[in-house]
Amino acid sequence: MSQIPALIRVFAYVSLLAVGGGMAAFPEMEYLSVDVHHWLTKAQLIHLYSIGQMAPGPNMMMIVAVGDWAAGAVGALAVLIAFFLPTALLTYAAGRGWKRLESWPWRDSIQRGLAPVSIGLLLAGCFTMAKGAIFGVETAAIAAGVLLILLQYKINPAVLVAASAVVGFISFR
Repeated sequence: MSQIPALIRVFAYVSLLAVGGGMAAFPEMEYLSVDVHHWLTKAQLIHLYSIGQMAPGPNMMMIVAVGDWAAGAVGALAVLIAFFLPTALLTYAAGRGWKRLESWPWRDSIQRGLAPVSIGLLLAGCFTMAKGAIFGVETAAIAAGVLLILLQYKINPAVLVAASAVVGFISFR
């Protein structure tokens, strides 16, 4: 129960970093939940995120498992509310304000400036996850294969996650 305030603080903060999607928030989520609070290991967090990619709905629902791991069902509920409520309120307020600023000359510049920020946050998340998931020739080959397939074909990433799991099972058994 003593973990609840920390869970709320961490996931309310991390939710505000998810400008470019869940991967944008991944480096800070890893730092806070693995290195600072020790709620789970880096490998466990990467596994949860990977499963979140395959599950229907928003991939960041995996945060509920972190809350459950740290503080049971109450922790799961606290994390869920802390992660989605701040961004929902911020999005609502920004949407209303953005509509009013339609003729504002800075509006286009802000929109153009946010796109590279989102991409930078997304790339930081990708590199953070890669450092924890790629640990040898086999895992590097799986990652490179998935990247090449995604660049060449339009395919559901869940299929690639499942296929990678099969390849990993065969390679590491």
